[in-house]
Amino acid sequence: MPVPDYQSIMYPLLELFRDGNEHTLQEAYIYLADYFDLTTEDKEEVLPSGKQLVYHNRIGWARTYLKKAGLIKSVKKATFVITDRGQELLKDSGVTELNQNYLMKYEEFKEFKNKKQNKNNTVLEEYDKSDLTPQEMLDHGYKEIQQQISDELLERVKGCTPEFFEKLVVELLVTMGYGGSIEDAGKAIGKSGDEGIDGIIKEDVLGLDMIYVQAKRWENVVGRPEIQKFAGSLEGQRASKGVFITTSEFTQGAKEYVNLIQKKIILINGNDLAAYMFKYNVGVSKIAEYILKKVDIDYFQE
Repeated sequence: MPVPDYQSIMYPLLELFRDGNEHTLQEAYIYLADYFDLTTEDKEEVLPSGKQLVYHNRIGWARTYLKKAGLIKSVKKATFVITDRGQELLKDSGVTELNQNYLMKYEEFKEFKNKKQNKNNTVLEEYDKSDLTPQEMLDHGYKEIQQQISDELLERVKGCTPEFFEKLVVELLVTMGYGGSIEDAGKAIGKSGDEGIDGIIKEDVLGLDMIYVQAKRWENVVGRPEIQKFAGSLEGQRASKGVFITTSEFTQGAKEYVNLIQKKIILINGNDLAAYMFKYNVGVSKIAEYILKKVDIDYFQE
């Protein structure tokens, strides 16, 4: 089954502590994975940021709220035990599941919620209506902001001059670890024309291998004929590796062609270009600042 939301995890997690013994968070991961019959695929699902497993995150937040409600308490790092209040709740036959609304009966939890509410009303109102944990909302918000920044980046790149585009690609390739240095890469590429750049750069700092680069600041899609010409240029340069960068897109024929030839050609479309710029923080800062001014991201974490 899919990973349950954090509220569905609360009651089964509390049941783990029923025996009154100390239990670790790691034990909770194992117990609840078995309880909900999670598959390997379920357990390997990660948050949008890729930094944490979804089921670990949801169990962690379920644990946080049980603790804030005084149903369990921490005895040492990542180790918890049930409280008398928690035992009383488990004895109540009328309670078989828990959620935020139920936990509001406890003053400690209510104070915790009110404290957070004062920090950011909008975020908590949306969070209270959602089955996502705060961290998941953060990650999804981050993804949305990343997409906005990437879209804005691509639009700015499409509107830039050929000279600026040349410098941008040089800076990006060097930041990614190619070309040796800005100076080396600039000398190696440095030939403008047809709203793009062409040239050869070092694959590594020592220049043990070379990569032929072609970049086109285009609106039209790049088809197979253009890639075939590029492959011919590689042959003329006695190069076996190439990168073709465009601000637009590649046709399916172009994508299929690069898989048929022996030479290694990497195709980077506009979306990929923007994603790499975001990942390596090339040209991002000012655009990010502009977008973040319009977005309230004062999320809370506990």
